[in-house]
Amino acid sequence: MSIKPPRKFFEPLAIGAPAPYRELPVRLERMIHFFPPHVEKMRAKVPEMARQVDVLLGNLEDAIPADAKEAARAGLVEVAKAWDPSSGCGLWTRVNCLNSPWFLDDLTTLVAAAGDKLDVVMLPKVEGPWDIHYLDQLLAQLEARHGVTKPILIHAILETALGVEQVAAIAQASPRMHGMSLGPADLAASRGMKTTRVGGGHPFYGVLEDARGDAPRTLFQQDLWHYTVARMVDACQSAGIKAFYGPFGDFSDSAACEAQFRNAFLLGCAGAWSLHPSQIAIAKTVFSPDVDEVLFAKKILDSMPDGSGAVMIDGKMQDDATWKQAKVMVDLARAVAAKDQAMAEKYGL
Repeated sequence: MSIKPPRKFFEPLAIGAPAPYRELPVRLERMIHFFPPHVEKMRAKVPEMARQVDVLLGNLEDAIPADAKEAARAGLVEVAKAWDPSSGCGLWTRVNCLNSPWFLDDLTTLVAAAGDKLDVVMLPKVEGPWDIHYLDQLLAQLEARHGVTKPILIHAILETALGVEQVAAIAQASPRMHGMSLGPADLAASRGMKTTRVGGGHPFYGVLEDARGDAPRTLFQQDLWHYTVARMVDACQSAGIKAFYGPFGDFSDSAACEAQFRNAFLLGCAGAWSLHPSQIAIAKTVFSPDVDEVLFAKKILDSMPDGSGAVMIDGKMQDDATWKQAKVMVDLARAVAAKDQAMAEKYGL
């Protein structure tokens, strides 16, 4: 048998480790905001940042210089020890990749010092379920050794061609799986794509309209990442986990960032990374459902309490399929409303 039977799938992988979740905890995660833990002035801002974002992630991997890796790890331990879980903000880390010289110390140090404060470990460059299996077992052993009482979840970054090919198996590899993020820069390099951009479109990637005599022809720019994001969303939703858009690297182009985030939201992503303070507000706006859409969705649910039958609302037919769409929208609005009183009033929740 190539997969574990259901009963074995949900067993702890080490004696004394906490039992895996049967369902993911319900959390609002519109933005995953990265910060460099080795920078003292950034650590000082953590309490303020935690009030502004849904998830705060201490980054240990890319963007942290090799000679600052240990300082970043120590800085994150300092942050985690002072962390207040009742803030409503999740505390994550992105560790170094499995084949780096820093990964093992990242995991052993963080779980030992702050295992009960850490919600999610983000693992870079995941290429297949084998990577998740290794981290799953290691986390269980460390949780058991250090008396961690709740399972630490795993979030995979999809940033290699092999990872995309294995995406469904990755999503289903462990009950620890929280979700998956697109890593466009490394994925572009892995695929041999001819772009140096970090996310977003490219002016040369498009479709030329049909010729009409001598009339000028327009090139309609296309989305380089549509296929991968859609495939990731299908894999994640099929496994009951969350999909996220990753980084948008051009901090000066807020309009393009918003457009890329909105495409991801419409396709089914739960949130995106914010690498710059200006992107927090963009993610908060985009990944909070539109007020008019929520109000219309509430009409559907109110008119079809059990989701059966068909009704006409504002000249449009609604049935069980649109009832399910409406429920997705209203459930997300309730999560937003629980954290944001102003939005709660707009949604009427």
